[in-house]
Amino acid sequence: MLERLPTRPTDPVQRELQGLRAAQAANPADVGAALDLARRYFNLVLDSGDARYLGYAEAALSAWRTTPLAQVPTDILVMRAQLLQYRHQFEQARALLDAAIAQDPKHRRALTWRAAVNMVTARYEAVREDCTRLREQGEKLLATGCGAYLDATLGKARPSYETLRSALAAEPDARPTLKHWTLTVLAEIARRLGDNAAAEAHYRAALATDDSDQYVLAAYTELLGHQRRWDEIVSLLRKWERSDVLLLSLARAERALGKPEAKARAVALRARFADAALRSDNTNAQDEAWFRLEFEADPKGALALALQNWSVQKEPRDAELVLQAALANRDHSAAAPVIEWMAKTGIEDPRLKELAAALAQVNR
Repeated sequence: MLERLPTRPTDPVQRELQGLRAAQAANPADVGAALDLARRYFNLVLDSGDARYLGYAEAALSAWRTTPLAQVPTDILVMRAQLLQYRHQFEQARALLDAAIAQDPKHRRALTWRAAVNMVTARYEAVREDCTRLREQGEKLLATGCGAYLDATLGKARPSYETLRSALAAEPDARPTLKHWTLTVLAEIARRLGDNAAAEAHYRAALATDDSDQYVLAAYTELLGHQRRWDEIVSLLRKWERSDVLLLSLARAERALGKPEAKARAVALRARFADAALRSDNTNAQDEAWFRLEFEADPKGALALALQNWSVQKEPRDAELVLQAALANRDHSAAAPVIEWMAKTGIEDPRLKELAAALAQVNR
């Protein structure tokens, strides 16, 4: 026995899955049944942090695996793109989203996800186009958030923050998922402004609407970590052992507090990263780079992974990782791609600027 999964015959989630699987098995080509099952599995990934459900979600859509994209139902394309995006296979995800939007130019979810994929891969003009298309469809708050996140990356953090905060206040009845996302964007922009108090308030408000969002939990605990509020991190993340990124944050906090559990967390993470390497899965390259840097005393390995991650995605956290790893290696030249990106975007982020300034002193 390798592991005992947390399921029981009377578990309502398992009963729900059993019903969804039966409906899908009865008619594998039924779009609605396949989407219901795939979405439920994907929600389990997001809710539990257990990426193994991702494969089940992909299998639910296998009836269209070899179908030409033009003939695949639009919602199937979008769902497949979401799964690929989660695996950090951004180019493949974008191709599916392009196909979905070709079928339905007003498909809100397809436009939203394509903007997200283009943002993480630094295709900023393409992001602007999708934000504009969302506004043309009457999605004012969504479009404002889309544009604000983009502009905050391009050196306009303060006006972007104020514009989005006003837009959210003007839509008190916004759908919960949109409100949650908007609060998250506000928190991210506030961090770039160096306003930790505002960022924390927005993160906490977002968690009040959905306390299982791993992205928000990771970002919020990162903020707490920078302030050395380790006890709060441990309290927040105790139940998140299945999520690699959150387990890493938990291990970091427990080690800082001198808790013996930190060693067991490190062993678990080491095994997970080794398993991912066997499967050629680079999804957790960012997490493994931090792990090597902080737990393995392997700055060279951390830098290699950080640069590998940067070649795939280009967000402030990815930039911070490269700068930290380059600094640990005392290798200013290794961070050149990130330094160039910072100069090109004009991004306002005090932490990145502090690290870049420290790195500039290395070879002097």
